[in-house]
Amino acid sequence: MSTAIKRPPESRYGRSSDERADRTLKAVGAVLGVALLALIAYFGYHYVGQNKISGEVISFETGAESVEVHLEVRKDAGTDGYCTLRSQSEDGAEVGRADFRFDGDDTRVDEVVTLRTKARGTTAELLGCHAN
Repeated sequence: MSTAIKRPPESRYGRSSDERADRTLKAVGAVLGVALLALIAYFGYHYVGQNKISGEVISFETGAESVEVHLEVRKDAGTDGYCTLRSQSEDGAEVGRADFRFDGDDTRVDEVVTLRTKARGTTAELLGCHAN
């Protein structure tokens, strides 16, 4: 006795009749994925790699008319730049803002700077560092 092989009709249960569209969608998705990764890499390089100076607030101490800020700055040798600090009062109003310059050949500057305020400041915030 022979066994009959039963297959479902290909037109009903087979693969998509438009396999070319599936391949096109996969190719377009791959190209868009690569373009997105390239865009992320480009912005990451320009944000991190091109930034020749960066800083960090280590600590701060508030006073009636000023805020003493312990600031650590890392920069490329020979790069001149500045960091912008600001202080806010308890209600969130800005009471002081200043730029502090960092010149010279040192690659790491650890300094305490004084940010003068028009009222009692409760915060010290580093807004950013920029190379000249």
